[in-house]
Amino acid sequence: MARRADQPVTVRVPATSANLGPGFDSLGLALSLHDTVRARVLPSGLQVTVTGAGADELERGEGHLVIRAMRAAFEVIGAQPPGIEIFCGNDVPQGFGLGSSAAAIVSGVLAARALAGADADAALPDDAVLQLACELEGHPDNIAACLLGGLTISWAPEAGARAARLTPLAGLAPVLCVPAVPLSTHAARRALPAQVPHADAAANSARAALLIAALTLQPDLLLAGTEDFLHQSYRAAAMPATAALIERLRTAGIAAVVSGAGPSVLALTVSGTVPGPAEVASIAAEAGPLWRVLPLSVDTEGAVLLSD
Repeated sequence: MARRADQPVTVRVPATSANLGPGFDSLGLALSLHDTVRARVLPSGLQVTVTGAGADELERGEGHLVIRAMRAAFEVIGAQPPGIEIFCGNDVPQGFGLGSSAAAIVSGVLAARALAGADADAALPDDAVLQLACELEGHPDNIAACLLGGLTISWAPEAGARAARLTPLAGLAPVLCVPAVPLSTHAARRALPAQVPHADAAANSARAALLIAALTLQPDLLLAGTEDFLHQSYRAAAMPATAALIERLRTAGIAAVVSGAGPSVLALTVSGTVPGPAEVASIAAEAGPLWRVLPLSVDTEGAVLLSD
């Protein structure tokens, strides 16, 4: 298999927010906050450079998640390169419920496929990229949104992960509120019960369906559509400041949810309406100096192979 050893490749991947309230482990939204990975094949060895988020914490060896994803992709394609060099420019906060692990996995898989040359597309087509990335991540919600952009619905039948992409409202204006201290996804999942009442499951199903309509057709339904019955209340004790800010925002009429497993808060506002992004910032400021407020847009491209 011919590799483009003398030609580095660059992949840009978006942050993602999963769940969006009631869409537990199924809904995802791509956001205009990105990580960028530049990779090339070396004659030998391994070189990892990281700037931005995680630069002081991430390991620089084979355990780096981008490298692990690249190795897995090269294995599927059929050959490992003699050496790898990557430069990671990270803008996606890590450990805050914004899909940083999905971003690393997707960028690694796509970088490996690009480095392996034209034949790699047949060995690892787009649907296989989704499957492999989901196997590495363990669940499809962030992976689907990172790969496809926009609003995604993902599910995992026996045959493997699947995803459908929807185009959200043009005026959708997500606002992130990121606290100072992260929370591991594992810790957040430990707070969930093994079972929930049937009435809660039924109510959550209705809200998830309503949320799709709200995000694509009727923004006036966003507050009702983001009401969750499956996970947020159980996680509140592990992230009390997150729960308190969500309550403040929702009381003000703003559709706010835990972003992924938290502890970030995602507010779904609509441009030109009140309450909007400015009100989110004001309420977060009233909640204390803990919150960094990031007005964003929806990333509609997903993962992109950039021209060098």
